[in-house]
Amino acid sequence: MFAIVKIAGKQFKVEKDQTLFVPKLSGTTGSTVEFSDVIMADANGNLTFSNSSVKIQAEILAQVQGDKVIAYKQKRRKGFRKKKGHRTEYTKIKISSIA
Repeated sequence: MFAIVKIAGKQFKVEKDQTLFVPKLSGTTGSTVEFSDVIMADANGNLTFSNSSVKIQAEILAQVQGDKVIAYKQKRRKGFRKKKGHRTEYTKIKISSIA
């Protein structure tokens, strides 16, 4: 059984016991979150679309940061240099049930 769910504005294909990184969610490590914005669900070959009765529960495993991204700008012979960087925050979750 799998489902396509919208989490923080992005779509993910999820299955039971799958671990994935999603954009940062509020919550602490070990807490449970529930996603109800299911776009499509599959139950033994039967596809259902826009099903509001399907709920997906997941456990938050960790709050992590991604790789550092550096934006560097320079104009030659002008003395102009600008360097900025950031690390995107993600939440590592494990899908516990699709019901």
